[in-house]
Amino acid sequence: MSSSDSFAAARETARSVSRSRLRELREVWLSIVQVGLAAAIAYLIARQLVGHVSPFFAPIAAVLTLGLSIGQRGRRAIELGVGVALGIGIADLLVMAIGTGVWQLGLIVALAVAAGVLAGGGTLLVNQAAVSAVLVTTLPVPAGYSGARFLDALIGAAVALVANALIPSHPMRMARREFEPLLAELASIFDQLAGALTDRDRAAAAEALARGRRGEPAIATVRSALRAGVETTVIAPPRRASRSALDELAAAVDPIDFAWRNSRVLARNTLRSIDLEDPAPPDAIESVRLLADATRALDRALWEESAIVEARGAATRAAVLATAALADTANLSVSAIVSQVRSIAVDLLRGSGMNDDEALAAVRAAIDGAAPA
Repeated sequence: MSSSDSFAAARETARSVSRSRLRELREVWLSIVQVGLAAAIAYLIARQLVGHVSPFFAPIAAVLTLGLSIGQRGRRAIELGVGVALGIGIADLLVMAIGTGVWQLGLIVALAVAAGVLAGGGTLLVNQAAVSAVLVTTLPVPAGYSGARFLDALIGAAVALVANALIPSHPMRMARREFEPLLAELASIFDQLAGALTDRDRAAAAEALARGRRGEPAIATVRSALRAGVETTVIAPPRRASRSALDELAAAVDPIDFAWRNSRVLARNTLRSIDLEDPAPPDAIESVRLLADATRALDRALWEESAIVEARGAATRAAVLATAALADTANLSVSAIVSQVRSIAVDLLRGSGMNDDEALAAVRAAIDGAAPA
């Protein structure tokens, strides 16, 4: 590659990264504004209304409650707020009693964590209690205990929770942001399996299987984002209109999860076909490529409802071509691939909004319609 080609490639990469970063910024700009406003309002209330001279912990609590939970609202924001206030309150009392130092820091943090566990909090609450305790223990000690820092923390956490309810993140955008890479990766796996069948490439099939096994955490992240989105619609009146769309998206998670699981079975069948030197007919290979097309269309359908038709069309064509491939071979390994393609086609149709009966009927109708008279 010439230096000019290298420069052009580097420039295009930089542009792509810049576009990606700007897109991410556009998606979270409201949350960023929310954090800034909450910090300023918390400071204003603590200083002007309550009369604290230097209410450091009011904006800190607001930022910790909201800033660390961009895209993770509802119950998580409450956990963060409670954790901040709990850690500051406990540490403030203990610093007055035993002072500061290395061993005091360790003891105070341990006790703050223990208090978080006893309070029944999750990981977020416990971690935030510990972080807040560290802040209090390492800052200069005030002349006497007045509870001001604890009160500031409560003010900051309360302002953050109110801001979360009045200026909430968009729950659908939050869920889509997690769903998109999941579907993009699944489509890429199908592409890789089609290439492995074409080239008889065992290494590629094995890599696709490994990628399929890494899908569980991504599925869990999507479910978590959907739960957070539902919580947002409950506590934030401006976002309640998104509830039905979130429910529709949530209904697609299980079918997509099944498609992920079945992609692993498809990868194992592909490996078996290669190991047994059973060549896959062109129609079987093309059917796997169509699964990739259907998955990409399903990804686009998160933003463009019209893409649902394209996704369903590609999924049913995949089932038709896979079935047609049986006429060209009697290999059991290829028959297993065909069976798996048809199963995944049904999964993708269900992910597009069809129920079980509708998805099965659509596949059967497409296959019957393509059969010779």
